[in-house]
Amino acid sequence: SRLNNDVVGAQRAISETIVTIISNIVSLVGTLAILLTLEWRLTLLGLAILPLFVLPARRVGRVLRDLRRRSLEISAEMNATMNETLNVSGALLVKLFGRQEREMQRFAEDAAEVAHIGVRSAVIGRWFFMMLSIIGAVGTAVVYWVGGYLVLQDAFTIGTVVAFGSYLAQLYGPLMALTNAPVEFAQSMVSFERVFEALDIPVEIQEKPDATFLAKVNGRIQFQDVSFSYTDADSGGLREVTRFSWMGGGNTALLKRGKARENGDGAENGTQAEPEQRWALQNVNFTIEPGELVALVGPSGAGKTTITYLIPRLYDPTNGRITIDHHDLRDVTLNSLAHNIGMVTQETYLFYDTIRANLLYARPDATDEQMIAAAKAANIHDFIADLPDGYDTVVGERGYRLSGGERQRIAIARVVLKDPSILVLDEATSHLDSLSEALIQEALGTVMQGRSSLVIAHRLSTILAADKILVMEKGQLVEQGTHEELLARGGLYTNLYETQFKPTE
Repeated sequence: SRLNNDVVGAQRAISETIVTIISNIVSLVGTLAILLTLEWRLTLLGLAILPLFVLPARRVGRVLRDLRRRSLEISAEMNATMNETLNVSGALLVKLFGRQEREMQRFAEDAAEVAHIGVRSAVIGRWFFMMLSIIGAVGTAVVYWVGGYLVLQDAFTIGTVVAFGSYLAQLYGPLMALTNAPVEFAQSMVSFERVFEALDIPVEIQEKPDATFLAKVNGRIQFQDVSFSYTDADSGGLREVTRFSWMGGGNTALLKRGKARENGDGAENGTQAEPEQRWALQNVNFTIEPGELVALVGPSGAGKTTITYLIPRLYDPTNGRITIDHHDLRDVTLNSLAHNIGMVTQETYLFYDTIRANLLYARPDATDEQMIAAAKAANIHDFIADLPDGYDTVVGERGYRLSGGERQRIAIARVVLKDPSILVLDEATSHLDSLSEALIQEALGTVMQGRSSLVIAHRLSTILAADKILVMEKGQLVEQGTHEELLARGGLYTNLYETQFKPTE
């Protein structure tokens, strides 16, 4: 909404309102000069009604500005509702829970309110313009009445009064337009405010002017007393919606749109409550050597995903430092980090485009041979080749035309084509069939060869193949070592192994 409605509103203020003001000022000054030349006393009389033009404008401007702000807020909510409920996942969820009528009702209510605000704004605007016209007519009538009296007193000629009245009408036209301009501009200022709210959002991940460009890294990763709090990273509201909103769990976006009570979160007035300090990581220390495979395990909410977000510097640690080849991430260019780090998440995202475009997104200058080699490494080439359009097949929104395993293998192929030195991935095999799972495991094994790899492990085969296992609990690294070493200690890892990973008899 801010990129569409608000930008258009701001553009209209610049291209129309300001131009109108300038042109009418020029016309007003010229006409006023002629009137003063004809008869300065009648000119002062004609200008005596000027306060009647100005005073209503301030009140009307405030009312229309508030209505405009409310209309834009509701329009933004309608756009968000459409984006949520009309995409593949949202539409499926709505149908599964039988909420079609509720969503249609909510959209209809918002649309009706926008229409009501539009009608009310139009009525107020026309009423204001009518009042200006009446005031102008009264002013002209008064001037004609006084002028007629002075003609009877032989102070003026009829021609002077008629000419003066004609020019006075030309004076009131620009005057009415200038009086109405602040009212129009007040509505446009709402768009300016909303646009600048977005532009003024601080860029949290900033690159230093003298940042170091890392070419091809060896892949040594070190966490040194790293602590992290999402409260520090995202204080809520628009910042979370704009910046990595897909990471925050979604509640902030709902609160921003005034649905707090409906969703069971937030304060009574629908605004976001002041967040409390919550540590996702506390004093984490570990090292990944070049080419080493490290498995990350732990219960849900232990901080595993947070660690994977910190390595590509999607966030900066609250305390401590993270280094790659002894370079602090905050001293390295973001582009070189992106070039050296490949990431595969559980929720694979594919653009509404062809398979070719999705693969080449990682490396636009790659040749067809390189792309096909990457697809073969990810065990997806044969599937693509069997499609009627091959690599030019459109995958649909978020890749909905493909199965979960096919999307995952395309994501792996995309990372292979990128050829990073460091691989960060979250295994997504629990919801796949055995064939897809085997193909993905084989592809991952190929991808991780010779690369420093950090894997949020869900499969026993990954854990057994790992050079080192990191065990997380409540944001703390409680154990690390090999599979045999950790089992011998009889700690948290042993419990996880017994309940989650140990094969059944």
